[in-house]
Amino acid sequence: MSIERMLGGSCADPFPVYPALAETLVAAHVETPLEREPTVAHVLGTCAGYAYADAETVSTMMTRLGLSDHGFVRISEVVNVMFVYSTAYVLQSQCGRVVILCYRGTEPEMLGNWLGDFDVAPDSSTLLLPDGGDELRVHGGFHRNLRLTWWAVLNELTAALAGKSLVDHRTPVPHPLEAIYVCGHSLGGAMAMLFALKLASDAHHRAIRERVRAIYTFGQPMSVLMPLPTGVEASQRNVFRHVLLHDPIPALPPTTWGPFVHLGQEYRFIDGEWRRSVAPVEQLPNMRNVPRIVLSSLEPAERREASRYVFSEHAPQHYLSALRPPGRVTEFGD
Repeated sequence: MSIERMLGGSCADPFPVYPALAETLVAAHVETPLEREPTVAHVLGTCAGYAYADAETVSTMMTRLGLSDHGFVRISEVVNVMFVYSTAYVLQSQCGRVVILCYRGTEPEMLGNWLGDFDVAPDSSTLLLPDGGDELRVHGGFHRNLRLTWWAVLNELTAALAGKSLVDHRTPVPHPLEAIYVCGHSLGGAMAMLFALKLASDAHHRAIRERVRAIYTFGQPMSVLMPLPTGVEASQRNVFRHVLLHDPIPALPPTTWGPFVHLGQEYRFIDGEWRRSVAPVEQLPNMRNVPRIVLSSLEPAERREASRYVFSEHAPQHYLSALRPPGRVTEFGD
């Protein structure tokens, strides 16, 4: 397993995008009913989008957003023969009050990563839920990715909970941990969802679970199967899924692979704004149209707009374009 630590840099004009960002994250998602926070969505969407890059790039982007001098850890493990490619980033604000856990999605150039996405195997992958011990069936490939780095991630969160710096566990931070946010794009979003579900079933890490404010996902595929045990849907009210209308990935896996379903609140980007959807996106019936969906990215713009799904719409830059608020500097400084 590879674990890389670094100290985030400092901001210079025209940054930060958000002054006092740590304080904003501490104050968010405290009141009920829980509702999507646009600033939180933009910050976590940026982290999820750049999670495909190296650690220094992710750290730089989060510094520019407003989390300067942060503690930063990259945890990565690959077992290619098992189709497992698991990468997690853990960022701790300078004050110690906020931690962001971000999972990387499917890496386009990694065939094994794609094969892991196709390895549903729900019958051999379940989560045992508390208060009655009901079993929740989940996507086998996604769950295996989560489990591979599970204990290393919990080790960092435990250190943050104890007031230790993630750059050096021997060094304290000024304040105790108050808020944890979990996020990811694509496969990373599915891992973020499963992290929350698995943490809910872990009685030994209750203090960490109690500090999880919200889970934000972007273009996330379905990761759990029907039937759902009692109480699972209600427990996921702090999950905010973002879906672009022409992105096919949230409609996968298809029904022929099992009765998969989404959890949490779904927001779709319609007419230039994010709107809460009354019902989640439905599964594709089968994989027959997937080759056409992939090739649709090569069609002229007018034909792509008329298509129900366009594979290129899944790219994280499209989610970032929809998440950026008007009137603020971008992460590029323009």
